[in-house]
Amino acid sequence: MKRFKIAVLAMMLMLIACSCSTEKSMQDYPYQPVPFTQVRLTDKFWAPRIETNRAITIPFAFKKSEETGRIENFLVAGALSDGKWTGGFGFNDSDVSKIIEGASYCLNVKPDEKLDSQLDELIRYYDAAQEEDGFLYTLWSARETVDQYDNLCCKPNLNDRWSEIPHAHQLYNVGHMYEAGAAHYQATGKTALLDVCIKNADLICSTFHPGGLTEPPGHQEIELGLVKLYRATGDEKYLEQAKYFLDLRGRNLEGRSSSMSYNQDHSLVLEQDEAVGHAVRANYMYAAMADVAALTGDSSYLKAIDRLWNNVVTKKLYLTGGVGASHQGEAYGKNYELPNLTAYSETCASIANVYWNHRMFLLHGDANYIDVMERSLYNAVLSGVALDGKHFFYPNPLASDGSHARSPWFGCACCPSNLTRFMASLGGYMYAVRMDAIYINLFAGSTASVEVGGMKVKLTQDTGYPWDGLVKIVLEPESKASFTIRIRIPGWAQDHAVPGDLYSFMNKIDEKASLKVNGNEIALEMDHGYAVIDRQWKEGDEIELYLPMPVRRVMAKQAVEADRGRVALQRGPLVYCIEHPDVPEGKVDQVLITDDAEFSTKFQENLLGGITIIEGEAFNLIPYYAWAHRGKGQMAVWIQRKASL
Repeated sequence: MKRFKIAVLAMMLMLIACSCSTEKSMQDYPYQPVPFTQVRLTDKFWAPRIETNRAITIPFAFKKSEETGRIENFLVAGALSDGKWTGGFGFNDSDVSKIIEGASYCLNVKPDEKLDSQLDELIRYYDAAQEEDGFLYTLWSARETVDQYDNLCCKPNLNDRWSEIPHAHQLYNVGHMYEAGAAHYQATGKTALLDVCIKNADLICSTFHPGGLTEPPGHQEIELGLVKLYRATGDEKYLEQAKYFLDLRGRNLEGRSSSMSYNQDHSLVLEQDEAVGHAVRANYMYAAMADVAALTGDSSYLKAIDRLWNNVVTKKLYLTGGVGASHQGEAYGKNYELPNLTAYSETCASIANVYWNHRMFLLHGDANYIDVMERSLYNAVLSGVALDGKHFFYPNPLASDGSHARSPWFGCACCPSNLTRFMASLGGYMYAVRMDAIYINLFAGSTASVEVGGMKVKLTQDTGYPWDGLVKIVLEPESKASFTIRIRIPGWAQDHAVPGDLYSFMNKIDEKASLKVNGNEIALEMDHGYAVIDRQWKEGDEIELYLPMPVRRVMAKQAVEADRGRVALQRGPLVYCIEHPDVPEGKVDQVLITDDAEFSTKFQENLLGGITIIEGEAFNLIPYYAWAHRGKGQMAVWIQRKASL
């Protein structure tokens, strides 16, 4: 009966959380995203990639999880197998949870009985592996089967299951499990995994509190998971626990390691003003701080992440939207430290950057955050997975000496599993609403059902974006009604490469973005990066947006030593690179771009899944995301520049 009541309550609150109505039962983001379940991508750019993720990447990731023992670990921990825990990393549990999350998103948009049954079986393993009081960490539960503890990453103390919290992954793993549990419940209405999550989270809340354990998680993630669990159940103690974990950072410093900046434990989160340490941990934390700011109304959190965002975007952001310059600690570097050949720019950090910037938009309603999000999405994130859906990058450098190639898997497989869940939910980043306004943030052929002012509106986008800057949007409101459409005019179409001055375009463009309604051109009335159209709409009304897409030369601020004397090329949202097959003798490092060089573009349907190339006099450039599909060789985003006399 208790689980039935939880399920009923969770269903009601999940529907509220996913609604775009302005009437919210809980304090929340002022700008509400349109859920990906209400958006169907139909274009030739994203839709094939999302289908590849569903049909190839997710089954491939499950297969690799079986081959590497990640799934077997749950069986061993739950006494369903007499095998041994497979060793490796204590955070391997999280990979399975991330794939379950991605698979659940897929079920949400396309029923699949086989996948549904597979998830039910995996969830049964979770239930078996969970200890009676709710604890779930396969490395601990199966510890008697582990050989050679000295070879383990973050090995546990055999006498204390909560040992090494600042370094181990007991809390990180269950954070991803909470996100998977909420996603699976939303997709299927089944509570099996949600029940496991609730039982575990109740244990966490009763263990970590003033007077109990007071060490912050080593790898931030549980904070995001607890917020998802709060949304799924309505139980405020999960939101309070997320805030408690954030507030623990930077306290009780005596006796801790001197390298506490690695996991952002060097000072109180509300006092931090520079992004430091492990980039994934940092960006997950910043995203969680945004959640807490929105859901509690704590303005001090908002001020802190505003400062941190400004630091990243003006001093630590790669042109591709990647973050994290250093292999040492997979970390943010110093201000303006952005090496190209040795750039780390981990795929997970880029995904986390999308999460963070989307939340910043939901707080502020400013297009600057979507500009950064789009840059990460089309370049750094997309580079992380090959066109075949079965090869991946962990770091994403901006230059190669020929030693880089995507891998079919990694011992630390956080990036492939993270991609499975991110790609499946992509449609949820396209639209948002606030009161009587619809925000159109991303451009892709799609249909969407949006609720604004208590009325449903169907939106249909038709565009060749990112290759073509023409976007047509047809509106079908239930009846004639007055509301506002706000369409993002990307910074790159307004001569702003990025917010701030870290990167800039060498030359202004004469051609400007334009807007038509039902064939009649209208003036661009701009507000916070959005063209605002406020009028009465009827079925069949059409908006036509034109974004000019010339080839743009980009310069980095002089403080970025690695890019001095170099230039990069961008067209639309895409950063381009020169790769070895497209330059004589493959010698990318000898290419020189003069300021008066002329470029043209050509769409090549049979090259790299169909791309627009930039043609120079003696070389071509391809979109950065498409590199490393034609064998090993040199590659560069930043190219030597010869200035005009």
